[in-house]
Amino acid sequence: MAIATINPATGELVKTFEPLKDAEIAAKLDVAQKAFEEYRKTSFELRSRWMLSCADILDKEKVKFAELMTLEMGKPLKAAIAEAEKCAAVCRYYAENAENFLADVPVKTDASQSFVKYQPLGVILAVMPWNFPFWQVFRFVAPALMAGNVGLLKHASNVPQCALAIEEIVQRAGFPTGVFQTLLIGAAKVADLIADDRVKAATLTGSEPAGASLAAAAGKQIKKTLLELGGSDPFIVLASADLEAAAVTATTARMLNSGQSCIAAKRFIVVEAIADKFEQLLLEKFEALKVGDPMHPDTDLGPLATPDLLKELDQQVQTCVKEGAKVLTGGYPLSDRPGNFYPPTIITKIPPGSSAEQEEFFGPVALLFRVPDIDVAIKVANSTPFGLGASAWTNNEQERDRLISEIEAGAVFINGMVKSDPRLPFGGIKRSGYGRELSIQGIQEFVNVKTVWVK
Repeated sequence: MAIATINPATGELVKTFEPLKDAEIAAKLDVAQKAFEEYRKTSFELRSRWMLSCADILDKEKVKFAELMTLEMGKPLKAAIAEAEKCAAVCRYYAENAENFLADVPVKTDASQSFVKYQPLGVILAVMPWNFPFWQVFRFVAPALMAGNVGLLKHASNVPQCALAIEEIVQRAGFPTGVFQTLLIGAAKVADLIADDRVKAATLTGSEPAGASLAAAAGKQIKKTLLELGGSDPFIVLASADLEAAAVTATTARMLNSGQSCIAAKRFIVVEAIADKFEQLLLEKFEALKVGDPMHPDTDLGPLATPDLLKELDQQVQTCVKEGAKVLTGGYPLSDRPGNFYPPTIITKIPPGSSAEQEEFFGPVALLFRVPDIDVAIKVANSTPFGLGASAWTNNEQERDRLISEIEAGAVFINGMVKSDPRLPFGGIKRSGYGRELSIQGIQEFVNVKTVWVK
């Protein structure tokens, strides 16, 4: 895949980039290793000052960065501005909390003194996706750099200008040279990077195949990995729920980032008693959404990021129809304009055993499943190989407790939309990956948890 900016709203090739040669990659690894040897000795106070400067740059120039995100991957501009603001927030969160999160922890034993000490590992490779081109990177950068590690970024090949802009932000903020570098390379180079002794660990957010490939390469080298992969998140609506609030949130949760989010609600599991009403509410809200130029402030839904994504999503929808499902609205790519546009789509009457029950639909397509009761709702929710997040709607306390306990996912949100928050750990189980980002757990993923015993 070429490393290039291609405007997904128009199909226009904006800019191409030459991938780094092997000698250039080796030189950047040398720079990273040398940077770590000095950077690991810096104080939390200094790191915090630099990280707060990152936050200030992101806030002050958020419109410029948002326009770059929208140009490269097509998300609506208002969503891109919110993404830049969220990146600033995660920088501030770790600038303010890292020292406490990584403070020595005394433990009473038979020693005169014993404690747990957290120390940085070294050079960490981050393989990041295009769908949140700033947020995915900064939720790695903030904890990794505050812990004293240094970072190498292999970003998605369709967002190279975002990748370079992030490197520039870190440099402008005052971090020493080499503490964070962008590598404009293809996916084929990742295994060689993992095999290099200077790279101590890797994190990847992306598809199942990409995660499996990176984990296999790291496994051969006995190096730690953190994976945040796909999701087919359930959105359960039970009879006691506030249906209007559930439908509003369901629309936002499915259409976030034009439907291109791992934690987007994808399977809407609704009890039969209120299914007709919920379906009608959802249909009204989907049909009111404005699809169009993502740079326009009133646009709700922009294009999909690439033509291949558009083609794959359409094939999945057509397969559903062939298997007997019914399309309530949408269902075909928009052919009246250039770009990779797909309309808000709702699919119902999905036959048991169909492909839609297991696959992740990465775009603005809602799959509606009717169930008789909470028992079947939980069973359907857990019936996929994924386990990232789940949203469930009920005003019944017993139902709430069951949903929290029995849903197989890294996060369960009751009467709310699944979202990432710097204050809460984020990650999945099953084929959605392992490890946690954000919160105290996120910064402790890439450190040496050292036992110290003194007598």
